[in-house]
Amino acid sequence: MKHAVKHAKIGTMKMDPRGQANLTAILALVGLIVASVWAWKRVTPDTQDYVVEQIVPAAAVTAVAGVLVWKAVESIRRRRARVHTRHRMIARFERETLANKRRDLAFELIEVNRYTLKGLESIAPDLVEVLVTTLTTALGDKQHRIRGMAASYVGVLQDKQVIPILIKALEDDHAYVRACAALGLGRLKAVAAKDKLAAVMQDDWDQTVRSRAREALERIA
Repeated sequence: MKHAVKHAKIGTMKMDPRGQANLTAILALVGLIVASVWAWKRVTPDTQDYVVEQIVPAAAVTAVAGVLVWKAVESIRRRRARVHTRHRMIARFERETLANKRRDLAFELIEVNRYTLKGLESIAPDLVEVLVTTLTTALGDKQHRIRGMAASYVGVLQDKQVIPILIKALEDDHAYVRACAALGLGRLKAVAAKDKLAAVMQDDWDQTVRSRAREALERIA
């Protein structure tokens, strides 16, 4: 009896709306295919040739053009959204007085700006100051990620004055910081760091650090 009741309940359960929508879409697609095949078999050979030679290529060109236009519109929309976000974050950065929050905003700004300087020129000196301060004061193993991010991100800002600081960071106790310093020097195309990077590429015990040093040298060359 219990099993009968259970099966009755299962039988009366409603189908998930998403599953029902998917089933409807599949049935509609199958119906469209069947109708298209049926109609195709009943048109004259001349009409078939015309469709294949004229309509299909035109439809393909139109579809490609539509996709390209859609991608262009989406690209413009995303770019405008990034610019709006960047302006809003720059205003927050300029108002912020707490060191930790300014540091976090500096990191986020560079990430939102896709690791490029363009658009950040007005606050670049302040960003450099925040990141250099972070790199030189966030000491200890527990803060190695913050220190490493500062070393990497400061290279985005293209201030050659930070090169000696990044060269020194190539001797950091933590491999992550050394790798990030090499990345920062590569972004700066720091010719003055070539000898040090070459030595790191040969001698550092960490494979990631050696790889980052080699990549930096390739960008500098």
